[in-house]
Amino acid sequence: MISLPKSQLIQAVTRGIPRGNAASVTLPTLVEKAPKPFVEPPPQKLSNYSLSQNVPRGAFSVCSALAGPTQIRLAHTDMKVPDFSNYRRDQTRSAEKSAKPSDAQRKMTKYLITGAGAVACVYGAKAIVRGLVANLSPAADVIALSKIEIKMDDVPEGRSMTFKWRGKPLFVRHRTDEEIEKEAAVDISTLRDPQTDADRVQDPKFLVIVGVCTHLGCVPIADAGDFGGYYCPCHGSHYDGSGRIRKGPAPLNLEVPYYEMNDGLLVVG
Repeated sequence: MISLPKSQLIQAVTRGIPRGNAASVTLPTLVEKAPKPFVEPPPQKLSNYSLSQNVPRGAFSVCSALAGPTQIRLAHTDMKVPDFSNYRRDQTRSAEKSAKPSDAQRKMTKYLITGAGAVACVYGAKAIVRGLVANLSPAADVIALSKIEIKMDDVPEGRSMTFKWRGKPLFVRHRTDEEIEKEAAVDISTLRDPQTDADRVQDPKFLVIVGVCTHLGCVPIADAGDFGGYYCPCHGSHYDGSGRIRKGPAPLNLEVPYYEMNDGLLVVG
């Protein structure tokens, strides 16, 4: 393609026009008749109102969201609404009458069901707890072995005998009348763990105590110590003939277990 200068192009166009029409057709006229460039119109701002004007009139509406598409919803006016009046209670059947006065009566059934369920849950929890406790409790044969029977005639007067009970030593002492009078005359206000001799025995003739020192669990020696009762050689605790602490680091008296005495038979446990 050959490009020509603008002056030569004007001359070529001028020479190509007949002379008879030279006065009426000029270069400016040709320039005015040239097609104008296409300019795109500015975008039209759409709104709910402008969109509704383009929709045919009828039983429907147009709605639009800021970030959502435009929707056309038709109004189905021919649908039949079901009537649930037969299923409603008498207190709430009327739409013109307030249902607040009958609120407590209508909720009574719920309260009864809730209360019954709570009672059932409590009894169920009780049964579960009792089952767990029974499972952790010792068996009947173990409980049977937890008791020991001793014939009191087998313990000579003035002596203390040791038996094994629940894995611990059990001291049974057959006291003389002198020992009984001696222990009964002790002033309990001078004791570290005040207890009278009558509170520790059922029969003054027999003293039944657990032979475990209350200091660190050692086993005292019978018929020893400064008070003629029991002596713990490990840390120097002295007990009298009633098993009461009189000297040493032990804080409490020797334990008296639960026992029964029937017809010359001592049952411990």
